[in-house]
Amino acid sequence: MNVCQVLTGHGGWPLSIFMTPDKKPFFAGTYFPKNDRMGIIGFITLLDRVSSAWQNNREDLMNSSSQIVDALRKSEDVQGDIPKDIFDKAYSTFKYSFDNKYGGFGSAPKFPTPHNLYFLLRYWYITGEEFALEMVEKTLGAMRNGGIYDHIGFGFCRYSTDKEWLVPHFEKMLYDNALLAIAYLEAYQVTKKEEYADTAKEIFTYVLRDMTSESGGLFSAEDADSEGIEGKFYVWTPDEIKKVLGDNNGELFCKTFDISYDGNFEGLNIPNLINMSVEVDKKEFFKKCRQKLFDYRENRIHPYKDDKVLTAWNGLMIAAMAIGGRVLSNTKYTNAAEKVVSFIFNNLFDEGGRLLARYRDGDAAFKAYIDDYAFLVWGLLELYQTTYKPHYLEKSINLTKEAIRLFWDEENGGFYLYGSDGEQLIIRPKEIYDGAMPSGNSVFAMNLIKLARLTGQYQFEEYAQKMFKVFSSSVSQVPSGHTFLLCSHMFFKHPTKELVISGVNEQLDSESMIDVVREGFNPFALTLYYTDIYPELLRIVPIIQDYKPIDGKTAVYICENFTCQTPVTDPDVLRQSLLQ
Repeated sequence: MNVCQVLTGHGGWPLSIFMTPDKKPFFAGTYFPKNDRMGIIGFITLLDRVSSAWQNNREDLMNSSSQIVDALRKSEDVQGDIPKDIFDKAYSTFKYSFDNKYGGFGSAPKFPTPHNLYFLLRYWYITGEEFALEMVEKTLGAMRNGGIYDHIGFGFCRYSTDKEWLVPHFEKMLYDNALLAIAYLEAYQVTKKEEYADTAKEIFTYVLRDMTSESGGLFSAEDADSEGIEGKFYVWTPDEIKKVLGDNNGELFCKTFDISYDGNFEGLNIPNLINMSVEVDKKEFFKKCRQKLFDYRENRIHPYKDDKVLTAWNGLMIAAMAIGGRVLSNTKYTNAAEKVVSFIFNNLFDEGGRLLARYRDGDAAFKAYIDDYAFLVWGLLELYQTTYKPHYLEKSINLTKEAIRLFWDEENGGFYLYGSDGEQLIIRPKEIYDGAMPSGNSVFAMNLIKLARLTGQYQFEEYAQKMFKVFSSSVSQVPSGHTFLLCSHMFFKHPTKELVISGVNEQLDSESMIDVVREGFNPFALTLYYTDIYPELLRIVPIIQDYKPIDGKTAVYICENFTCQTPVTDPDVLRQSLLQ
């Protein structure tokens, strides 16, 4: 992606790079269709041109590749401060590229890119800019209603080939569904609209049903094709619908979900609600219809399942399910997240204790990359915030220290993509672009700040500060391409609240205090829970011993800028304090 940005001035995905045999890049670009289309060069034409250039102008290409490598190396040396108006600039980019009719940003193809929505929610939270929230809600609603969402079996496909979110690339990815679940959960926290909570629940239903191994690890993806035809598993004819539901019920379902004899996709139909909505009094009816259609569809030949377990993508879903367990008060999601963590720690470390990237059929391999560490630590931190079990916090600290040892650039700052014990490339790259997934550096910046403020080990935050400096040039050039890093920078710049809940074993008032803490959207708050149940927290965060219950009641200490308010023992008072 760095190569692409150097050559074209922007990033994107999917990404193609052409290199010399010694791995020096000379050309890059994003999203080439197979054939020439609407003024966009097709990949086949591009291959012909590259081949011709390699045969006839090889020396020029070799010189160009050397210059690109030099430019990449020099870009490492540019450091500075992220501009104060960076959040406003990113917001403006989204505001002017927003699709008011269909939601999302730009035109086709459209990718979910949930971290853009995370940024906009936080921007709304800080500034009160209502249009930021409107863009989030419009986009989430449009994606949920579109064909990119599987209305029969749940879960989101990879991206939409059109601006309406109707026709997806039918592949389903674990990481998309993890990141989208978080976006819908955050929107639910902000608005309390049940449709957002329902969408997150349906994503988890899909993942737990179709993407979870018996041992707890999560599979990577489901293919777009079945029987050699893209989307065949997901599309319908009106006659099929009526065969399953009966004529009258089938007619109503077809009318509501845009299923016709003309078809909306190559003569067949992708169920969607782009131009319709389900009335409240009909929800139960359509729920029963969906279940019948799902049972019928299960008899079709399924798309191929990519059943490898990737540490990084599992880390994202750990985070999502931990947040889901917390926000929705559903221990099923929390328990599933804990099971995934157990799977990783039991199966994805080598004999020397080194984290690995991939597991399949009893075989774990490949030294983990920075994304694996970053996303797993994110998941562990969210799981700690949900369960308050100190060993998750301790695991996140240990993994972070190991990541610093293996990946940190001591000279300039920032994390390299692969460890010092890994394969050496022409340069040791650092990824900062937040594309389909946030980069490992962007997520680790957030992890480091949270760890520092939870534990009092402020050397972690110093690493994050160095990251903001080393990546300032990239972020300043394309703010909207680094939205997760901007979320991390917001967390660093905006006043955060560190809450310490100090309770006594088996006290119900602790639960009521925890419930209050979790009521709303508080993206700049962190919580420690110290009680007789978890005395080992004292070893991890020694300063916690200074926070004690008051008169036998659970007390909540709200701290900001190294200063703590008078402890609160009443849930209503706590609720008011958190709103200030």
